[in-house]
Amino acid sequence: MTGKILAIFIVLTAIISGVAIYWLQLYAFYEDVSADAQLRMTNVVTGEPELVLYDSFDGIDADSSPLRFRGCFTTTMSLAMLTETYETYEGATPLTAPGWFDCFDADQIGAALETGGAIAFLGERNIQDGVDRVVAIFPDGRGFAWHQLNEKYSE
Repeated sequence: MTGKILAIFIVLTAIISGVAIYWLQLYAFYEDVSADAQLRMTNVVTGEPELVLYDSFDGIDADSSPLRFRGCFTTTMSLAMLTETYETYEGATPLTAPGWFDCFDADQIGAALETGGAIAFLGERNIQDGVDRVVAIFPDGRGFAWHQLNEKYSE
């Protein structure tokens, strides 16, 4: 009888721990990023980040990791103007977002970046030590932002 009680206790502890870890990873630490967050992209001439025109911003972030930032927005600026004004970003690889953050589809964004259906720009270099903010823009004005490790940590 003691063995059964011990086995039930171990199984229940494992289930509770699994649910807690799942919830902590996908929900616990994320917070909404306010709509008045200032989205910047690095100017190709000055090398300094500057505000860009955007609206309909929806974003999340977490203090637990600098890589948890994700953002979705729209812009009226054309890709031609953007490529002449802002620095492009080589090796952009969007990180997946939690499933409940519907607007950010890392697979779709990544595929568009590979095929030329979207262009990646440097948002801000070293927004946190070793982490860049990357911004991808589609021709229809949809934009996506995320944080990515830069060359300091990717070697």
